[in-house]
Amino acid sequence: MARTCEICGRRRSVGNNVSHANNKTRRTWKPNLQNVRAKVEGTVRHILVCTRCLRSGRVTKVTGSRTATGAPA
Repeated sequence: MARTCEICGRRRSVGNNVSHANNKTRRTWKPNLQNVRAKVEGTVRHILVCTRCLRSGRVTKVTGSRTATGAPA
């Protein structure tokens, strides 16, 4: 499973670490992805969403209402 946002498609970006001596080594920046329960096309499922999509309201989160036994209410 690729570490990409299922809403906006944001994925890792690559570049260089640059030291004080100007040595360059490859590195990656990973997006801040959260696994949330969200309503997608009328159904509730777990999706990987970046925090930018969560903050901007592009995702409608669903809170689980469960009883003490763990069964859905």
